[in-house]
Amino acid sequence: MKERLQDLERLRVEALDSILGKPFRVLDDGFIRVIDYMGTDASIVQAARVAYGEGTKKRRQDEELIRYLMRHRHTSPFEMCEIKLHLRVPMDTWRQWIRHRTANVNEYSTRYSIAIDAAYATDPGAWRTQSASNRQGSAGFLPPETGRLLSERERELQETARSVYQERLEAGVAREQARKDLPLCTYTEAYWKIDLKNLLNFLALRMEAHAQEEIRAYATIIGEEIVSRWCPDTWKAFRDYTMESLTFSPVEQGILAALLAGDRDAAIAAAETGGWLPRREGALTFHLERYEFENKCGRLGIAPPWM
Repeated sequence: MKERLQDLERLRVEALDSILGKPFRVLDDGFIRVIDYMGTDASIVQAARVAYGEGTKKRRQDEELIRYLMRHRHTSPFEMCEIKLHLRVPMDTWRQWIRHRTANVNEYSTRYSIAIDAAYATDPGAWRTQSASNRQGSAGFLPPETGRLLSERERELQETARSVYQERLEAGVAREQARKDLPLCTYTEAYWKIDLKNLLNFLALRMEAHAQEEIRAYATIIGEEIVSRWCPDTWKAFRDYTMESLTFSPVEQGILAALLAGDRDAAIAAAETGGWLPRREGALTFHLERYEFENKCGRLGIAPPWM
């Protein structure tokens, strides 16, 4: 007798269904909204246990399995879940976003349609200064009086660019050419579909404290407002084992082991062996790996021996 397969119903998440199509506002005119999804925490558990049959497992065991998978980087079960988002995002932020090539994307085309008449504007108090220690990052803000001047000049530039674009269209210039001088602050829209494994990789990079503020704003909403509703067990495990966890290299382990043993000199020697304590004219110079370790020590309430 042939085995009769069990009838299935689509897995649904009431907390996510309640926000389908509803926009979460980002920046001054951006948004994110959920269009569709497939799978839940239960889909991850089901995929992980497929070799053992369905079986009977308690709710607590399902959560523990997801945490085990996350903790040990067994990532393929997380690919069983997918989500499709509709985004409105400034083009310069979208440039960073689209670097994550593990998604399916369809973007608003300014060859076929007139460019969205919206541009991301910077508040006078939001102009950031260049970081001295991170070439691609920012640190601190410009004085308010400087910010007011920059915001006014920004407004003039955006209005001029839009006016020139409109003049070209009215003169009969093809859309594909008329658009070429639109600034990167112009908003674009896209449908973005991605599986949960790769979405978590995106969030790990773009929610991180050193990510650019604008894309971090989008990533934070995706994580805290959408993934947390969609797959709450996975989200908690991701927060615990990826976003809030610490890892230690062999050099770091050597330093910590020496500190725990009360041997300050051995800790400094371990740092010296790792090349962490370069000096110029007798003073320590900046070393990125040492700087990152110092931040980890700060979270643990430990004072590095060279400070």
